[in-house]
Amino acid sequence: MTNTERLNGIFTAIVTPFHDNGEIDWKNFDALIERQLAANIAGLVPVGTTGEAATLSEDEALAIIERTVKRVDGKAYVLAGTGSNATDKAIKATKRAAEVGVDGVLLVSPYYNKPSQKGIVAHFEAVADCADIDNVLYSVPGRTGMAIEADTVAALSRSRRNIVGIKEAGGDPLRVTALKALCEPGFIVHCGDDALALPFFSLGASGLTSVLSNYDPELCVALYDAWRSSENERACALHDLMAPIAAAMFIECSPSAVKCSMAMDGLISEKVRLPLVELQDESRNVLAKTIKGYRTARKEVFGGQFG
Repeated sequence: MTNTERLNGIFTAIVTPFHDNGEIDWKNFDALIERQLAANIAGLVPVGTTGEAATLSEDEALAIIERTVKRVDGKAYVLAGTGSNATDKAIKATKRAAEVGVDGVLLVSPYYNKPSQKGIVAHFEAVADCADIDNVLYSVPGRTGMAIEADTVAALSRSRRNIVGIKEAGGDPLRVTALKALCEPGFIVHCGDDALALPFFSLGASGLTSVLSNYDPELCVALYDAWRSSENERACALHDLMAPIAAAMFIECSPSAVKCSMAMDGLISEKVRLPLVELQDESRNVLAKTIKGYRTARKEVFGGQFG
């Protein structure tokens, strides 16, 4: 296991770029990683929700994880998405990720099955026992249908030493307070919603797992650094700058909007895999208008050019 302080900061839930034929665009994937490292991102999360994990084959997922580890080469923490609603699948994916050298794994709570909290505990304990690497839980009730209850998280933080944190994506900053009160000392809480990063930080969250940082990693890092440095006025200004563009990234189901935004800058194709589709024209127009306003506002806060 690693020092959990390495989990502090901004982690980018990195997109998986595709060619128009649906194949993985490895050249641009490499370029995205280099762009993230240049922005001093603390961690990368390949094969997460934003990486369209649900549409990747097992071999594709492992190839993305292994390539991320090699390209990062220790310059940032690699937290690979290996969760599944089937415990055996999560164990297999976690073992494979550990073998290629990830620092930790991000484990979504079982979806569709809707297990009891007792079942959730058994699921995560079984995965934690399969490899001695960091396990970060992922509670996202909007996608899975149920939250990992705070008492359940606390029990897991005590029962397995390698269950070291949680990505909290339920939209409630007060969950940080509950988790900090109940879990073992040093247990890490990551915000899973860009728009709520500052409220989460103010209540004790140690990091942000971000969609927006695919598009503008410098902004997300600047917000975190301002908060850590007690530059409260700047942190609030960055939060205000972030709010509209963060909301626009979810104008339709993610990652369609963030991929469209990146495509506008020539970074990748906006191609997503079915059942996701590219943005509808109305959403695309709203996004373009938001980006235009964001670029103007960003100059006032940062100065200079974007990108």
